[in-house]
Amino acid sequence: MKNGVRMLDIAEKLGVSVVTVSNALAGRDGVSEQMRKQICDTAEELGYKPSNTAGKKRSDLSKIGKSVAILTSERFIGSMGTFYWELTANISNKLSAANVVMVYESISRENEKSIVLPSTITERRVDGAIVIGQLSREYAIELSKTDIPLLFVDFYVSRCNVDSVNSDSYHGGYMLTDHLVEKGHKNIGFVGSLNTTSSINDRYLGYRKCLMENNLIYKKEWILEDRDERGILFDRIDFPADMPTAFVCNSDETAFRVIAALKSKGVRVPEDISVVGYDNYTVSNICIPAITTVEVDLMQMASESVDLMVKKLENPGYCEGRRIISGRLIEKDSVLDIK
Repeated sequence: MKNGVRMLDIAEKLGVSVVTVSNALAGRDGVSEQMRKQICDTAEELGYKPSNTAGKKRSDLSKIGKSVAILTSERFIGSMGTFYWELTANISNKLSAANVVMVYESISRENEKSIVLPSTITERRVDGAIVIGQLSREYAIELSKTDIPLLFVDFYVSRCNVDSVNSDSYHGGYMLTDHLVEKGHKNIGFVGSLNTTSSINDRYLGYRKCLMENNLIYKKEWILEDRDERGILFDRIDFPADMPTAFVCNSDETAFRVIAALKSKGVRVPEDISVVGYDNYTVSNICIPAITTVEVDLMQMASESVDLMVKKLENPGYCEGRRIISGRLIEKDSVLDIK
C-alpha cells in the first residue's frame, strides 16, 4: 500500500478506537496482548509508518521525543462513543501528523474528587497535556499549577490561566433561541444542568440574552435539569405542569431524550412542542423528527487544539488565551413555525 496510512485506517479496519491503536503501537498498557498483536500485524500489513513528512519544525519535535497526554474525566466516558470520542480521535490523528506521541488517560471520579493528578503529569512522563470535556474547578486549578504546557478543549475555568479551544456556546445558545423566536415562539424553556460544564452554562446565558432582547417571559420552572452532579444524564425528564411551546436543549443527546419523554406523555414534536439541540452529531439525524441544532466543527477544533499545543511545546512560555470556534445553525424537522 502507498505511504500515508493513518492510525485511523488501522482503527477502522479492526473496528477499534484510534486511542487503542495508539496505545498498542506505543506499547502502553490498556490493550490485551491479543489485540496488540492484531493491531501491530495490521499496521505492518497496511504499511503504516509514523508520519515524517510534516516539515522540519514538526520533525524536530519528534526527534526530541515530545509527547502529549489527552486527559478526560471518567464522568464523560458515557458520551465518548459520540461527540468526545470523535474529538479525541481527531486530535490524536493531528498530533500523530505533527510527530507528537499521544498518551490517553481517564481521570476516575474518585481521583477527580480527591484531586489526585495522573502520574503521567506528576512524574513528568509527558511534555504537555490536553484536557477534553470538563474537570472540576478545584482539580483544574491544581492541574494548572504544574509546569507543563496545558490546554483545555471544549471548556474553560476562569480562575485558571490556561489556554483553551471552545465552540462559541454563548452565541450558539442565542442563535437557537432566536431561531425559535423567529418561528413565532414566545414561551421557551431550557434543558441542561447549568453548572455541570462551562459550555452548558454559556449556552444558557445565550438563551437568556435572547429572551431579554425580545422582551420574552422567563420562568424558572421552565429550566429543567438533565443530569446529576456527576454529569450522568437522567433516565427521565421532569416536565412542569405549565409547559412552554419550545425547549432549547444543551446537546443533541439531551434533545433526543426530551423528545422521547414528550412522546411518552402523548406530546407531539414539533406539532405540540418544538425542540432544538446542540452539536449536530449522529443522534440528531437518528431521532424522529430530526433535530434542529447548532453544528460544532470538530475538525477545526482538533486542528486549532493541536496547533496551539505544538506552539506550547516549541515555546513552553507561550500563552494565547481562548480560541473560539463558531458554529452554524442546521435546520431540520423538530421546530414548528407558529407565526
